[in-house]
Amino acid sequence: MARRPLPRILSSGSAQIARSREIARTAADSATDVLHPLITVSRGLRKLAASARVRWAATPKERRGPTLFLVAACVLVVALLPYGPLLALVTVMGAAAWKGRERRVVKTGPDEAETARLKGLYEALVPYFSVPEDPSPLFSHGGDWSGAFGEYAFDEDGRLTRLRIAYPPYFTDGDPAARARIEQLLHAKSGRGREYRFDWDEEGSRLVLSVLPALPTTV
Repeated sequence: MARRPLPRILSSGSAQIARSREIARTAADSATDVLHPLITVSRGLRKLAASARVRWAATPKERRGPTLFLVAACVLVVALLPYGPLLALVTVMGAAAWKGRERRVVKTGPDEAETARLKGLYEALVPYFSVPEDPSPLFSHGGDWSGAFGEYAFDEDGRLTRLRIAYPPYFTDGDPAARARIEQLLHAKSGRGREYRFDWDEEGSRLVLSVLPALPTTV
């Protein structure tokens, strides 16, 4: 049975709603770009004020009077100078902009969730990369995963995108079945729904797992 086309009123209404949402989204992005300097300066002023309150609270009471006198004298000198108030305003705004800028946080290691994921993956690999006869196994239950995982990277969702694994030399990496078991385990533990690449270095006993980019959905 053929489907009836939607009424023209509903179709035009849906299109109008979609255009309205797109216009609103564009306006919000433009407003954010325009107001970003003002937001930065406001954030910096708040930080400068907080720093001033902390320093004032840390100043001994017997030194607060001379400090206030010194500040008042500086303000008077600046007010009497040609263009003094303007230069003072520019200086304060520049300091506020510098103080209020967004600093990128540099990660020095995995966070708690990423560490838990690496530990779980390490424990899952222990039965495949260890033997009872090994006096100092690289993989052992409750062992240190950092010695086996030399390089790792995560995406924004906390899923692995790259992992370099060092495994013991007695692992039969020339056996396709043994390789397949490791690759299936890594695929399951690193997240399904993605394509992975496994680069085996038999001479160095290293395995590098990397996530392949998603295929384009358009032809």
